[in-house]
Amino acid sequence: MIDKKITMGHITALITIVIWGTTFISTKILLADFTPIEILFFRFLLGLFVLIAVYPKRLRIKDKKQELTFAAAGLCGICLYYLLENIALTYTTASNVGVIISVAPFFTASLSHVFLKTEEKLKAGFITGFIVAMTGICLISFSGSELKLNPVGDILAVIAAFVWAVYSLLMRKISRYGYNTIQTTRRIFTYGILFMLPFLFIFDFHPDFQKIAKPEYALNLIYLGLGASALCFVTWNYAVKVLGAVETSVYIYMVPVITVVTSIAVLKEEITWMAAIGTGLTLIGLLLSESRLIFKKREKQNECRE
Repeated sequence: MIDKKITMGHITALITIVIWGTTFISTKILLADFTPIEILFFRFLLGLFVLIAVYPKRLRIKDKKQELTFAAAGLCGICLYYLLENIALTYTTASNVGVIISVAPFFTASLSHVFLKTEEKLKAGFITGFIVAMTGICLISFSGSELKLNPVGDILAVIAAFVWAVYSLLMRKISRYGYNTIQTTRRIFTYGILFMLPFLFIFDFHPDFQKIAKPEYALNLIYLGLGASALCFVTWNYAVKVLGAVETSVYIYMVPVITVVTSIAVLKEEITWMAAIGTGLTLIGLLLSESRLIFKKREKQNECRE
């Protein structure tokens, strides 16, 4: 019998990844006149306003330890992850960052195995899926460019992937508190923006509201704020709540695939044979990792019934 809640968890994770995989177009357009920190700040500020409008009811935290967990999630998932990723892009290629960030599911599984004893453990099936998917992602990312290592940028990208894994585990912990998903996401956004404020003075933050008012820029900011931030963080956090941190994080493998498909459909780019093979391998790796995790979860459910 199909569990509707589990199915919805997979659907929401897939929706999230489809949107996140297309955000590069909006970001690319905005980077013509906006700095990375300006885009980051405005998208999450807009996302916060949308979440408040959708669900204005105040979240009442039960104790201070839970509040600290929310603060840590905001610091990792909203502030540090995106800042590290953006800074990494200034030192190394987008291809390198794309591949390295895709290591996040491996970090998530490793941390989950160490810190969350009840979570899915790191098994051979997951490792096999990870290797196959990473091979595919490398073929996609480097199909039109050469591999150029840059220690500073590449290390920052590795740290960003690790920080996202920490965020995933923190979200798994927060999901067990029993609060409304929109309320928890709103709380995390608030902390993320607060932690972001000092960086506005460090980086080049000089907002020009006349530029923001331009239809092209306004629409892309709305897409990033409403879609990629407000909607996607709610759906992602819901997926983590239902599926677990490891099983949800595996969907990150699909981001390069979505990027390839979007490039063909929107930017009219031609797909290379390496990208085509890479897309196939990435999807196979995703299926291998997911099938192993699902099979293990079903085994556990059957044991509980017995």
